[in-house]
Amino acid sequence: MANGWSIIIGLVIVAGMCVAAWVFSPKGENQVLWRSSLILAFVSCYLMWAITFLAQLHPLIEPRRSDLRKEYIHH
Repeated sequence: MANGWSIIIGLVIVAGMCVAAWVFSPKGENQVLWRSSLILAFVSCYLMWAITFLAQLHPLIEPRRSDLRKEYIHH
């Protein structure tokens, strides 16, 4: 079951991937390009996943059922 710790665990994994991208990027004149591209891609994917995950975990709008009879709806 998903819970709030998933965000922290995902952040730790992405931070580890960013450190690995920093350390293991190929040496040469394009090293800065490799580092920044990989880190930007990891962080962007994490942010998209985290926003989607949190939106499903705590929705802003409560879902409504339209197939309930009026006498069973509690206001």
